[in-house]
Amino acid sequence: MNNTEVVVIGAGQAGLSSAYHLRRTGFEPERDFVVLDHSPGPGGAWQFRWPSLTYGKVHGMHALPGKDLTDADPARPSSEVISEYFEAYERTFDLRVRRPVDVRAVREGEGGRLLVETSAGTWATRALINATGTWDRPFWPRYPGQETFRGRQLHTAQYPGPEEFAGLRVVVVGGGASGTQHLMEIAPYAAATTWVTRRPPVFRQGPFTEEIGREAVAMVEERVRQGLPPKSVVSVTGLPLNDQIRQAVADGVLDRQPMFDRITPDGVAWNDGRHIDADVILWATGFRASIDHLAPLKLREPGGGIRVEGTRAVADPRIHLVGYGPSASTVGANRAGRAAVRDIRRLLAGEPVAA
Repeated sequence: MNNTEVVVIGAGQAGLSSAYHLRRTGFEPERDFVVLDHSPGPGGAWQFRWPSLTYGKVHGMHALPGKDLTDADPARPSSEVISEYFEAYERTFDLRVRRPVDVRAVREGEGGRLLVETSAGTWATRALINATGTWDRPFWPRYPGQETFRGRQLHTAQYPGPEEFAGLRVVVVGGGASGTQHLMEIAPYAAATTWVTRRPPVFRQGPFTEEIGREAVAMVEERVRQGLPPKSVVSVTGLPLNDQIRQAVADGVLDRQPMFDRITPDGVAWNDGRHIDADVILWATGFRASIDHLAPLKLREPGGGIRVEGTRAVADPRIHLVGYGPSASTVGANRAGRAAVRDIRRLLAGEPVAA
C-alpha cells in the first residue's frame, strides 16, 4: 500500500497541467502526489493520432502552463511533435509520471481515503484528479445487420491515414471535425466516398470569437452540472466554414446523406429502397468519457453523467474531473488543472469547499 495526498490519473494535457500546478504550489512528486498513466510513452492521446494529421492541421492546441511549444514543424505528424513536447515538459518540471500503469478501480478506503487499485499496486489517497480523457472509449453505434458486413469496419481511433483506402468504396459516418477531415483526406484515394450523419451538419461562418467560445463552454458546463453525459465543445459550436470545407462541398466530397437504416453484407441501405455498395465503413462517431474505473464510488447520476461543479464531483469533493466536459479543450484543461489544485489544497487544509 502506497500513501499519498493526491493521485492524478492520466498524463495528457489535463493531467500534466494538474501535476504542474500541484508542483508549483508545494506538492512534491512521489511524496505528496503521483501521476499514473496507462500509455506506453508521453503524449497522451496525441501519440495515437494518424500520421497524416500533421501539426499544421491541428486547431487550437494550447501550450501547457509554464512552457511554450515553439518552432514546431507544421509538416511533422502531430503525434511526434506533441509527444516530444509532453516528454520535455515532464522532464522540465520533474513530474515523474509512472507508466504504463492501468488503473482498475477507485474505491472507498479507510480513514476518509480513496483506494486507487492499479496494475502497479494500490495507492491510498486523500484526493484524486481524474484526467483520463476519452480516447480509450470510442463510441460505436449499433445498426441492424452490422455483424453481416463483409467489408472492414473501423473507428476514428483506428484510422491509419488515407492511403489505406486506395481504390475502395468508403462510407464515413459522423458530422464532426474528424468525419469531415477523414472524408477530405480519403476522397483523392478512394474509388468512392459517401458521407452520412444523423443530423444535418452545422457550418459556422465567421471568426470563432471569445464570446462564441464562452457560450459553447457554458452549454457543455450546464450539462455536467445537471449530471448529463458531456457533449464536446465542437458539437455545440459547429464546423468552421473555411476554404478547404467550401472546396470539398463544391467538389461533392461533403455531400451529406441522412443516416442509413441498416447495414447489409455489401453496403448500407435506407428504408426508401436506396442502397450503396461499400468496402469500408469508417465510424467517426466520437468518444465517451473514460470513467468506468470510478464506478465503485457510484458517482453517476440517473442521466448517465457525473454532476460536476467547476471540476469537483458534487457527490464527493475529494474527486476532481479535469478534461471532462467544459474543460476538454486544451486551454480548458490548463485552467481546470489550476482550479482543481486550488480546491484540493483547501480540502486537505480542512478549509470549507464551496457547495
